[in-house]
Amino acid sequence: MKPTDFSKYISDFISRYLPGERGASINTIIAYRDTIILLLDFIQHQKQIKLEKITLDKIKKETVIEFLDWIQKERKCSNSTRNSRLAAIHSFYRYLQYESLENLHESQKILSIKLKRTEQKSVNYLTIDGIKSLLQQPDLTTSKGRRDLALLALIYDSGARVQEIIDLTPAMLRLNKPCTIKLIGKGNKARLVPMLEMQTQHLIQYIKEHRLNDLSANMCPLFFNSRKEKLTRAGINYILQKYSNAVRAKNKMIIPDKISCHSLRHSKAMHLLQAGVNLVYIRDILGHVSIQTTEIYARADSKQKRIALEKAYINMNPDEEPVWTTDYNLISWLKQF
Repeated sequence: MKPTDFSKYISDFISRYLPGERGASINTIIAYRDTIILLLDFIQHQKQIKLEKITLDKIKKETVIEFLDWIQKERKCSNSTRNSRLAAIHSFYRYLQYESLENLHESQKILSIKLKRTEQKSVNYLTIDGIKSLLQQPDLTTSKGRRDLALLALIYDSGARVQEIIDLTPAMLRLNKPCTIKLIGKGNKARLVPMLEMQTQHLIQYIKEHRLNDLSANMCPLFFNSRKEKLTRAGINYILQKYSNAVRAKNKMIIPDKISCHSLRHSKAMHLLQAGVNLVYIRDILGHVSIQTTEIYARADSKQKRIALEKAYINMNPDEEPVWTTDYNLISWLKQF
């Protein structure tokens, strides 16, 4: 069977362009691949076109819009998920418009499809007391408890994304002064995050306990399960939920109802902001490309807004109270006029 132009360009996009030219992470490549698979499934079963017959000229702007409507109607996808699927398709057609000039016009038509507006969710974070309570839950008399404490403390202290923690190896840590941790973020971009000595105490003990400071362990996963395999997203989330539920059992108000590993990252950013750390430094610690992304924390921080208002407040109210405020019978007071 002769390969189609669509299969040729998709293969090149996934296997060469994304990892090579774009430097996309494995998670991004998987997400884009899954979108393409979903689009092919739609074309096969909804448009009745066999896989081997799918060519670039059969995928129009209208086809993509129908696909996006289909995933929302049939698969109950949210606007946010729809936008993620569209972003993957846009990425392919941005690549295609330079690789296949004969498809330039249709590529640009597809690129003109707009994202849908999504609800701006509030930043979900824990207070300092909430973080303290969470980190007090692991049982330090057990090996797993000591691992869980080192894991959760590192997620919070470094402000790392969960995938960045999953991908950590002992070689990416520098625990002699000054302590730093190397994190590989989105687009395989590396950044060094400084760590204070007191933040590394449990981590150092964990590393020594599992002999991860040996040269032979340099490229092993820093955090692993009973099979010596690196932890998964689901595994880390399970650990977080277990201890969050333990805190809620004692005090329902101290931990938000919905919490994820990203909540610890949000918490670190908010606490740095509340401590007066410049947004530029917070941006660099979190690995944001743009300061505009980091500004969501400034917009969400009601404490900082209240402090700013208090500093700028000028009392414009009269010193003397109106007579009627001391008389509960307001109607009687009004009738005196």
